[in-house]
Amino acid sequence: MRPHIEEAFKRPEVSIDFAGFSGETLHGAVMEALDNIRAGRLTPERISIRLLLPDTGRPWSLPCRVDNGQDEPLFRQRAEKIISRHAQAIVDSVHELRDLGLVPHASADVRISGEPPRFKMYVINGEEAFFGYYAVAEHTVALGAAPVTMYDLMGKDTELFHFALSDGPDSTSAQYVQQSSVWFDTVWNSVAREVS
Repeated sequence: MRPHIEEAFKRPEVSIDFAGFSGETLHGAVMEALDNIRAGRLTPERISIRLLLPDTGRPWSLPCRVDNGQDEPLFRQRAEKIISRHAQAIVDSVHELRDLGLVPHASADVRISGEPPRFKMYVINGEEAFFGYYAVAEHTVALGAAPVTMYDLMGKDTELFHFALSDGPDSTSAQYVQQSSVWFDTVWNSVAREVS
């Protein structure tokens, strides 16, 4: 996915919509492009990044404790720190480029909705989509004074499937990109809410 994001930033207008658990992978993928803008090697005129992330303030059915299958508030507090760290780094970096006058129109917005999705999805410039399922795995995490074994969503090594409009207007691939954009917009504009 990284080369596709780098290519997207070579255009005058860049848009990335992300739905997933934390935005950690997206953070890693966009930072090089944002650094290249800061260094003057890339010069987009407009950047729009939207992140749709889970609401850590309400109970989750997954991730959950292995011992009883229940939500673990301490795990959600830990997840909130991870989510905030990566999402806020993206928001701050994009807004800094705008404030420095390096990108005339630049925005990065975060909204939250419901539980963590069981997948991660990226839509790049409305022309490409990447989709992958999170594996569910036992993961022991230090929470407070004791380690807790959780069924966690593991995303760093997720296999991503690529879909593109360039595969032809009637292709399943193009339809997937279009429907991914529609799905994202419907959630973003209805049940997702801004982080307070």
